[in-house]
Amino acid sequence: MMECQAPAQLLPMAPQWLPSVAAVDAAAQPHPWTQRQFADGLTSGYHAQVLVRTGELLGFFMAMQAADEAHLLCISVAPAHQGQGHGRLLLQALEAWAVQIAAQSLWLEVRSSNDRARSLYQHCGFAEVGQRRDYYPVAPGVREAAILMRKDVGHPQQGGLQ
Repeated sequence: MMECQAPAQLLPMAPQWLPSVAAVDAAAQPHPWTQRQFADGLTSGYHAQVLVRTGELLGFFMAMQAADEAHLLCISVAPAHQGQGHGRLLLQALEAWAVQIAAQSLWLEVRSSNDRARSLYQHCGFAEVGQRRDYYPVAPGVREAAILMRKDVGHPQQGGLQ
C-alpha cells in the first residue's frame, strides 16, 4: 500500500527558517552559505522561498532582481529529498516570481562539475551562455569554472525608445 504524504508548500523564507536553511545547504553543497549570509540576503530584500512538508524543510532558493533580470543566488534540496521533483518545483516558483516582477531573463551560475544540476536547469529551459574560469573553490589552490545559464522569461518590449 502506498503511503500518503501531505503536499509540500512553498512559503516565504523567514528568519525562523534560517537554521534549517543553512543546515540543508551545508548537507547539499560542497561550499555552503552561512546562516549569516542567508540572514543578510533577507535583510537586503532578496526574494527567497522555502519548500516545506509537515514542518520539514525540503529545499529553498534565494534570488535577487537587478534591472530587468532576475538572478538565482542559491538553491538547495535536502539530500534525502533529491530526485523527487522538488528542485523543479523551486525553479518553477522562481520563474513565476521573475515573471511577476517583469524580468526579461533569469540567470544562474552552476559548478561545471555539477552535471545533475546542469541537467535539471537545461530540462527547465535554461541555456548555457558562457563561463567564468576558476570561479568556484574546490580545494586549497584548486578552482573550477562556473557555467553561466540564462532563461528568457519575459516578452520583448514593443516599439522602441520613446
